[in-house]
Amino acid sequence: MNQTVTRFAPSPTGLPHLGHAYSALFGWDAARRAGGTFLLRFEDIDPNRCRPEFEEAFLRDLAWLGLSWPQPVRRQSEHMADYRAALDRLSDLGVLYPCFCSRKDIQDEIARAGAAPHGPEGPLYPGTCRHMDPVRRADLLAAGAPHALRLDVAAATRRAGPLLWTDLEAGTVATQPGILGDVVLARRDVATSYHLAVTVDDHLQGVTLVTRGRDLVEATHVHRLLQALLDLNVPDWHHHRLLVNERGERLAKRDGAASLAALRDGGATPDDIRRRLGMDWLGVETP
Repeated sequence: MNQTVTRFAPSPTGLPHLGHAYSALFGWDAARRAGGTFLLRFEDIDPNRCRPEFEEAFLRDLAWLGLSWPQPVRRQSEHMADYRAALDRLSDLGVLYPCFCSRKDIQDEIARAGAAPHGPEGPLYPGTCRHMDPVRRADLLAAGAPHALRLDVAAATRRAGPLLWTDLEAGTVATQPGILGDVVLARRDVATSYHLAVTVDDHLQGVTLVTRGRDLVEATHVHRLLQALLDLNVPDWHHHRLLVNERGERLAKRDGAASLAALRDGGATPDDIRRRLGMDWLGVETP
């Protein structure tokens, strides 16, 4: 595909804040400058946290900022069959295994071992269920024991071989598939996960440039591996800076970052928001 396609893909689990505005404007501008297309997608696979009112807030606030996108908007919750098909293919390749561990089981296993390999997000999954006796595994599955599905990174890496990906700032990057360990690709309560759904969606939507924060650089190593295993299109990436508060911490909903709605109610205009973000040079037509 020659046309540049970017996307902004928030999870509607809270009100949009300045960090969301920056990421959306960044992706929109990348598409605009290339004469391409900017997509909006809702990553709403978490039924306990995603709410319609937050989705409506994103639609309202992004439009207020002057952004537009093609319809219909893709909602991950409506496309579980796509993720199931990807899981089936990965299973056929022999790179998935069921994981029956609870979070407490994992913590206890790490404590018993006295140490565990660490990644950028903390201790990595110790591989408890990867090493499970096959008979025991079959018995648990036959009994209907709740389980997640994890990627066997070692087996996947052997199958895929060395891989590269391109970041528009960092250049060519050698993939480190094990950087996050054996990640979950389907949860106990939801038949997919962030890593699988985002990778499948970007392929199906023809995304050619993934713009997202630098906090997701490590995830890109996993996504590049999944693309190779599933024979998916490989986009470029541009990991942009993160907005931080006065303590140098990334803006996040859980930390009470000021919502765009609150800023608007306080008298802020879209131009004010862009100035606060250091993006006042953007030529966005606002309502």
